[in-house]
Amino acid sequence: MKAQSKNPPAGESRLAREARTNADAFAELYRRYVNNVFRYHMAHTGNVKDAEDLTSQTFMAALENIRSYRGSGSFVAWLMGIASRKRSILFRGLRREVPLDAALHIPDPEAAPDQKAFHRLQIESVSRALKQISPDRAEAIILYFFGGLTNSEAGRVLGKSEAAVKMLVSRGLRDLRERTSLLLEVEQ
Repeated sequence: MKAQSKNPPAGESRLAREARTNADAFAELYRRYVNNVFRYHMAHTGNVKDAEDLTSQTFMAALENIRSYRGSGSFVAWLMGIASRKRSILFRGLRREVPLDAALHIPDPEAAPDQKAFHRLQIESVSRALKQISPDRAEAIILYFFGGLTNSEAGRVLGKSEAAVKMLVSRGLRDLRERTSLLLEVEQ
């Protein structure tokens, strides 16, 4: 499993400013980040319906509060902060077991069956291991890999410094390596 590119798309702040009055601009932000938000919610809920509902709620709240985005950080970090709050509200007081294989179950129509089977085994192994590490480390990994955030962006969501998140991800990956046979790569 390898993290995706962490550079924010060009013109993100401009697009977010335009989204205050232009539905097409908000639609573009939605297209850019819907998979990140959905995967984040799937990683926590393990349920397509709940993840879809939370994704919808996240974007509705973003649309309603777009004027509060000041551009001081990336739009995706601001959006994932909303996603985190929506998840917390839904599951306040509940501790659910979540299969992370669902979070990455966005099928690749070009993948061969053996690649799909191997990928599924990897995700199942990571899912079991994430349940065994500290919640802070697991959340940092989920934001980084499933949410597609940088360490700095994840820090904004978690209320931690970039260095603290980098440490959480690094130690979390070490914990995962000890519990799995996977080689997990992270670009830091």
